[in-house]
This record gives sequence, C-alpha cells and structure tokens, in this order.
Amino acid sequence: MENLIANPEGNKMKASKVLGTVYECQRRLEEAGLSFKAWQWPIDDADFRVRLAEFWMSRGKLSISEPVCKWREKDGVIYLSVTSYGTTGPQWISRLESKDFRVSDYAKQLLRSDDFKPTNGVTTEVAVLKGELFNDNDRITKKIRAEANKRKLEKPNAEVACLIREKFTDEELEAMGLWYIVAMHEPIEDSVGSPYLLRANRDDEGRWLYAYYDLSAYGWRRDSGFAFAMAQVS
Repeated sequence: MENLIANPEGNKMKASKVLGTVYECQRRLEEAGLSFKAWQWPIDDADFRVRLAEFWMSRGKLSISEPVCKWREKDGVIYLSVTSYGTTGPQWISRLESKDFRVSDYAKQLLRSDDFKPTNGVTTEVAVLKGELFNDNDRITKKIRAEANKRKLEKPNAEVACLIREKFTDEELEAMGLWYIVAMHEPIEDSVGSPYLLRANRDDEGRWLYAYYDLSAYGWRRDSGFAFAMAQVS
C-alpha cells in the first residue's frame, strides 16, 4: 500500500501525487525563469524576491501585470526604502563589478575603510531631496544638510549608496529626473584624509558608484539627489 503524506491542513495525499506536484512546481518555476540554479543567487536580491512573490501569489500562474514602482515622489522629495544584508565594503566591490557596475577608485578607498560599517537586515526609509528644491546659489552641502535637519531627516549609513545603486537602474534614476543620488552619510576619509561621500551615478559610460568631496560650500547640480534617512517612529 502506498504511503500517505499529510499536508499542513491535515489532508492526506499519496506520496506519488506529492512527488508529481513537486515536479510540476519545478517545471513552472523554470518556465517563470526561476530555475533552481537561480536560487543560488542571494535570496535578498530585490528583483528575484519580487518575481518569486508574484509567482507564489499567482499559484504558479504567469500573468502580465503593471510593474510595481519602487519609489514615489511628493513635493520634490523621492521616497524609497532599502534593506541591508551584511555586505562588507570589499564584498560590495566584488558584488557590483560582477553585475557590470563600475566602482571608482575613490569609492573603493571608502569601501575598504574601517569606517565603512555595514548592517544586516536593517530597512532604511530614505528621503531623497531633489536639487530642484534649492536655488542655484543655495544648493551647497551646508544648506542641504540644514534643510534636512529642518525636516528631521538623519544621516544614513554609507551602505545606503550601494543599496540604491544596486536597486535602481539608470533608467529609473532618469525617470526620477536625477543624474546621481548622494548618500549624505557621515563622511569617510580617503587615503590622505579628505572627507568623501558615496553616490550612485548614471552617465554615458555606464552604471557607477562614485565618491565625491564632502565640502560644506560645494555647489551641486540641479539634477542631483541627496539621500537622507527618515527618523524611526517608535
């Protein structure tokens, strides 16, 4: 007599039927582009999670739906969220370059610094102040930080720049009206002691993670974005 297997609801099924269901699930996963080989990628890959959730919610049925926007904009501020997964600075270099991102030499110095301190499993709600919020003469680092303080925004972890770069395509940055997003974290010094900030860039040469001076009087472009962390609500 064939063995019976009980599911979580207590219903019993023949082992052969369970095995057949597993094979069918595998077939549907592969049709959806979610082969078991793909599962070797980190489960924290945002695009993979979205595809997996859609597959699960549809009970394995593929459907064409409108893409979910990963950000929203209101009154010149872009809101988005990113979640960390413990990636160290050197690991970020390897991770981004393996996905055809470019990492500048100065950005690599910051990522290799002891002051780059990753977190794990932390979700940061990010507010990106668009450069257009400021007059040309007022779009300097000191006044941007002052505006963030008025809005009760906080300095993000430096890893936020990496998470934003990985999560958003150049096309999405363009749709935001931005050429780059600067993470306004605590500055990290380069090898000669100059303070720098990490920023996610798009340009004609590809997808970049750059670093740039943190000078209080530095003037930024109108199509810049300045990423701050929103205060945690307890």
